Amino acid sequence: MRTTSNLRGALFALLGFALFSTHDAIVKHLGGEYTAFQIIFFRTLMSFPLVTVMLMHERTGATLRPKHPWWITLRVASDMVAGAGAFYAFSVLPLAQVYAMLFATPLLITVLAIPLLGETVRLRRGIAVIVGLIGVLIVLRPGAVPMGLGHLAAIASALGGATSSIIARKIGHEERSVVILLYPMMANVIVMGALMPFVYVPMPVIDLGGMALVAVFAIVAGLCTIMAYRHAEAMIVAPMQYSQILWAAFYGWLFFHEKIDGYTLLGIVVIIGSGLYILFRESRGAVSENRPVSTTRQRPDAGPGSRLGAIFSRNKAVE
Repeated sequence: MRTTSNLRGALFALLGFALFSTHDAIVKHLGGEYTAFQIIFFRTLMSFPLVTVMLMHERTGATLRPKHPWWITLRVASDMVAGAGAFYAFSVLPLAQVYAMLFATPLLITVLAIPLLGETVRLRRGIAVIVGLIGVLIVLRPGAVPMGLGHLAAIASALGGATSSIIARKIGHEERSVVILLYPMMANVIVMGALMPFVYVPMPVIDLGGMALVAVFAIVAGLCTIMAYRHAEAMIVAPMQYSQILWAAFYGWLFFHEKIDGYTLLGIVVIIGSGLYILFRESRGAVSENRPVSTTRQRPDAGPGSRLGAIFSRNKAVE
C-alpha cells in the first residue's frame, strides 16, 4: 500500500516539475520581448482570480496583519529577488545553465539554516555543501568565461529562494498561510506595476495568452507538488526536482537551439550528487532536526502555486 502511495507521489512530482519546466520555457520565450518585471506583473495579476478561489478554503478567522512583520517583509523581498532573478536569467542564459545554479538552492538552505533555524551542520553534510558549491563554480568557470548579469541574477535567485524557504520554516507555524501567500503577491503587483510606465511593451493577444499560461502552470505545478508530498515521503519526492534538467535539455534543444557543454554537465552532476547526499542524510531521523532540504517544497520564483501547500495541509487537519 505504501509502495503504491509513493509511486503516486512520485508521478505527481514528475508532472509538477514538468509543468514548472514548461512554465520556465514560456518565460524564456517571453523574455526575448519583455522584461522580467513585465512578465512577473502580468503573471501575478492573472494569478489573483485562481488564488482567490483557492483561498476560500482558508477557514481561520483572523486579520491579514502579520504576527512577524519584519520576517514577512524580508520574505517578500526574498521572493521578489528570487522571481526577478530567475525570470531574467531564463531570458538570457541557456535553460540548463540556469537550472544548474538554481539547484544550489537546497545547499544554500542548509547554510542559512545554521543562523536562522539553529541547525547544526555536521562534517559530512558540510563537506557535501562545499562540494555542491564547487559544482556551481564548475558551471560558472569564473575567470575562464565572462560572468554576465544573467549569472548574477541566477545566483541571486537561488539565494533569495533559499532565504524565503528558511523564513517559511521559521514562522510558518505561527503565521496564517494566507498572509504568507498574499503579501508577496501584493508586493509584486505594486512594485512591478510602479515600474510598468518605464518598461511596458504592448503585447499582442498571443503573448497575453502566454502570460496566462505561465500563471496557470505555476499554480497547477505547485498543486501537483503538494499532492506529491501528501502521497509520498519527502525522500521520494524531493529528488524528482532534478528531472527538470531533462526538460531543460529538451526544450533548450527544441525551441532555443541550446546545447549543454561539458563543464555545465559536470557541474550539474556534482550539484545534484551533493544535493541527493544531503537529502538522504536528512532522511535519517537523528541526523538533522530541522531537515531544511528534504522539506523544501516550494519554488518562490515560480509564483503562488508553490506556496499553497500550507493552506491545503491546514484544511486537511481541520477536516
